[in-house]
Amino acid sequence: MAKKVTIYTTNYCPYCHAAKKLLDQKGVSYQEINVEGDDVKRQWLVQKTNQRTVPQIFVDDQPYGGFDDISALDDQGKLDEILGL
Repeated sequence: MAKKVTIYTTNYCPYCHAAKKLLDQKGVSYQEINVEGDDVKRQWLVQKTNQRTVPQIFVDDQPYGGFDDISALDDQGKLDEILGL
């Protein structure tokens, strides 16, 4: 069953591009929400994740961190299960 994947990004973030590339390589569809210049959304993201950085990746509304986090999960062989692949 396909999982709902959401990635919060900004325009010029290299880690955001890397995270999207990883998800694209896995054939995962995702909703991208650009939080650049959106102070309300950024504050919500900090409250939800305790992180000030982007990207922030959510799977079925559960935060999984940024690119380094999902890349590590992929290296451990855990990301596919989380993504429902």
